[in-house]
Amino acid sequence: MTPRYPDPLESFVHPARAAPEPWRLALGCLLCTVIYVIGLNLYLVLVTGLPGAPSILAVTRAQTPGAALWLLGSFAAMALGPWVAAPLLHARPPVTLFGHTGREVRDFATAAAAVGGVQVLSVLVWSLFNDAVPGVGFGLWLTFLPLSVAVLALQAGAEEILFRGYLLQQLAARFRSPLVWAVLPSLLFGLLHYDPAMGDSAWQIVLATLIFGLIAADLTAATGSLAAAWGMHFANNATALLLLATEGTVPGLALYRTPYVASEAGGLIVWDVVVLLIGWGLARRALLR
Repeated sequence: MTPRYPDPLESFVHPARAAPEPWRLALGCLLCTVIYVIGLNLYLVLVTGLPGAPSILAVTRAQTPGAALWLLGSFAAMALGPWVAAPLLHARPPVTLFGHTGREVRDFATAAAAVGGVQVLSVLVWSLFNDAVPGVGFGLWLTFLPLSVAVLALQAGAEEILFRGYLLQQLAARFRSPLVWAVLPSLLFGLLHYDPAMGDSAWQIVLATLIFGLIAADLTAATGSLAAAWGMHFANNATALLLLATEGTVPGLALYRTPYVASEAGGLIVWDVVVLLIGWGLARRALLR
């Protein structure tokens, strides 16, 4: 099977070759970190200071629709760093972080449909063996749905801009090996999801997230833009946060919740990875047809 474009990875990486020096990337990573930390704290202070707004603790627990929306909205701070670093340190417009193929909408929709479809089927199979706990009432869920979709797209897009956009492009501009431009951002992506509160599941979650990063990098390299990876990411999170959420994650927007917390998920994480890989395979086949 051959890629749809002559060299989609090269077309995606080319703008980053304007200023690919490692010191620029190191400084860019520092800049992204500083902007994210400052932006996140300012966001939380401003949001929780609004009349009727939840406390910072309530936002981080994300047990209600409002708190969950505020929490997911905080990911805007993550996208801001690369948006500043690209022109300031690498002599390229921020829009180049996305790549351009002319088929972004189709790639996003194709990946989202493939991954989302498989994951919905997975939830149905799960429901045959487990009793879901009711979450948000259906009427309230529908009311929040437009905002929920918007903030989930923002959250998924912010992570893709940083890890599969900025980091992947700048590393690939300097190093040819996917062991560098695909594995390193994915490893960082996984490690940043480490949470000791997850108990025995903590490192399983890191590994699952690392695998997610690798297949997102693959879709990006194969198609020449962030669209497919963004679509996959969006569908994955929409299923996990809007349809069936695991207690201990971000359950405030979900129709149903699991009867167990994330730290007790155990072997189900392996099942989630298998389902994700099936969705990725279907998406890749459709995208490169």
